[in-house]
Amino acid sequence: MRIHAQPRRPSPWPLVVGAAALMATLALTACSTPRTPEGIQPVTEFDVDRYAGHWHEVARIENSFERGLTQTSATYSRNADGTIKVVNRGYDPVRKVWKEAEGTARFVDDPTRAALKVSFFGPFYGVYNVVALDENYQWAMVVGSSKEYLWVLSRTPTLPGHVREHLMERAQTLGVDVRRILWAPPASEQHARRAVMT
Repeated sequence: MRIHAQPRRPSPWPLVVGAAALMATLALTACSTPRTPEGIQPVTEFDVDRYAGHWHEVARIENSFERGLTQTSATYSRNADGTIKVVNRGYDPVRKVWKEAEGTARFVDDPTRAALKVSFFGPFYGVYNVVALDENYQWAMVVGSSKEYLWVLSRTPTLPGHVREHLMERAQTLGVDVRRILWAPPASEQHARRAVMT
């Protein structure tokens, strides 16, 4: 992974997971008692060990935590105490630096239900609900504390068109304003933009 100058106090964003995840960073609204938004059903039969690893954030509803960041990603791994380590990363093309934030995720209840709470600031938690998940854990869609926060995560930098269409339809059925979902440009295009701005 390319590591550029790191800020002393990196700004957190969520998971995608995915996010982003991502991960989401997968950018969550912090609260002390996180709740799943009305109408949102996290996936069941969830396997956190299969979910662990690196995810590319391929789409999101723009938020203040990630605004302007490109090449965003989220990496998840098990901690010794059973919690989940969350590392969110993204590139700021204006300041020409990578930003990284590390947090801790915990299951809200049953670990086979993909409803988690994530903390980047001590006792304050954000909501992380996996609402759609590929059977081979190759892509995921995450909703945060409200339907204003959504991320699409993928093991690869891009998703096939039919998967994108499926996820957009799924988001719409959940009551998400799909007009606000921004899809990341292909990695080659992002690299080209960075080269022009350098």
